[in-house]
Amino acid sequence: MATQTLRYSLEVVKEEARQLVEAGALDRKQPIYALCRFIPPGEWQCVELELEESDYLLRDEIADLLGREDWSND
Repeated sequence: MATQTLRYSLEVVKEEARQLVEAGALDRKQPIYALCRFIPPGEWQCVELELEESDYLLRDEIADLLGREDWSND
């Protein structure tokens, strides 16, 4: 039986993080590692690899991953 390796793009990881922050499940100040609670363990390795290739550390804040955000009430 062949196993399929999933590949998470950085954009998919960022969007997942953004949705979790907007839903209040995560805080922007938490480390990126906190995302692992919301991603299945077998898939987390793929996310870690993508983050590493993009020079993110798991201890970096989620805010670093989200980058600049525009606020409509400014």
